[in-house]
Amino acid sequence: MGAAMRRIQVGSALSAFGIGFTVPFLYVYVAEVRGLGAGAAGIVLAAFAMAALVVLPFTGRAIDRRGPLPVLVAASVVAAVGAVGLGVATVESAAIVAAAVLGAGTAVLQPALATMIVWCSAPETRTRSFATQFFLQNLGLGIGGLIGGQLVDESRPDSFLLLFSIEAVMFLVLAGIVLTVRMPHSPVLGESVPKDGAAGGGMRALLGHRAMVQLCVLGFVLFFACYGQFESGLSAYGVEAAGISASTLGIALAANTAMIVVAQFAVLKLVERRNRTRVIAAVGLIWTVAWLIAGYAGLGNGSQAMATAAFISTYALFGLGEAMLSPTVAPLVADLAPAGMVGSYNSAFALVKQLALAVGPAVGGPMGAALHGPYIVTFVLFSLAITVLALRLGKRLTPEQERPATAGSRVVMRSAPEPATAEA
Repeated sequence: MGAAMRRIQVGSALSAFGIGFTVPFLYVYVAEVRGLGAGAAGIVLAAFAMAALVVLPFTGRAIDRRGPLPVLVAASVVAAVGAVGLGVATVESAAIVAAAVLGAGTAVLQPALATMIVWCSAPETRTRSFATQFFLQNLGLGIGGLIGGQLVDESRPDSFLLLFSIEAVMFLVLAGIVLTVRMPHSPVLGESVPKDGAAGGGMRALLGHRAMVQLCVLGFVLFFACYGQFESGLSAYGVEAAGISASTLGIALAANTAMIVVAQFAVLKLVERRNRTRVIAAVGLIWTVAWLIAGYAGLGNGSQAMATAAFISTYALFGLGEAMLSPTVAPLVADLAPAGMVGSYNSAFALVKQLALAVGPAVGGPMGAALHGPYIVTFVLFSLAITVLALRLGKRLTPEQERPATAGSRVVMRSAPEPATAEA
């Protein structure tokens, strides 16, 4: 790993560490500490999510025209302003505006960081680079959440201001670190140009690239069926159907993170020399088993201890699947991108993820709380759909896109993206 990549990874991990300080406590902070109520807290969380949906459609074009570094620095500063704004907000309107600013800034960080990783890696090393980022980000989030939980005091609003201030500082540290990175020219993959008749650039070219459209559909199902259920439908199902306590939910989330941290690099060795789409298809089968185990936990036929163990196992299996996805999906997005459109492809996929994370809780929450059987059946089918969609996508990929570590690099040139290629 080169010096540039190491700095990017460190900055990414530190920003995740900062986010971990506040994300678990945002609802409690707005609703109880500031005394604004559950309704206001819901609006603040919605503003955070909606801001991401607003800015992401424009992010890719900015990255492709200006490069990922200035976009990342600007997003870091915006996110820092939003974090401080939330820390000092005492009225609902101020909290909503600050949350929107924070949501916009953090949303842009993801595709900008992904594009920097692409520019600083070769196709055969990209898989490991994205796996390392995912590992460090989860580690940062977990440690940040643990430390934040020790510092926070619901009776002292100043303790929350400290958390938001630490988060803001971490965003500025990210900006400072990436400013020291000497960016190479953008890699252009000759095999990644759409072969389905797409002409022109921008969104029209992306929508005409059938492999990328299929990957976006697959990505939506992935995020809807897993991440979109963690803190809504699955937790509601656990409490209402399986009798899981709030403290057990915390243990289940910890088991998820622990599985990712423990399994990431062991899994990486297994997936590096296998077809990416077959690995994704295997994730669908693993998650099918996870949902079936969750269904068992809610049946009530066994003891409460068995139900609890089954529920925790569900989250652990989700973590195993996440560890398998990190070295496959993100680098595949990059390898599908034609010349000068890496930022647009990364941003489009980030938008799909954000949509899934918005729709997932809205659909899964009520189902998990009240329709226990249909809820499990629905997401067993979604998990099986992941396997089917992944295998279908594999038919459209080249050997270099499926397994770059063994197929060899087809990088034909290196040049900065031309402004004309980013035209929408």
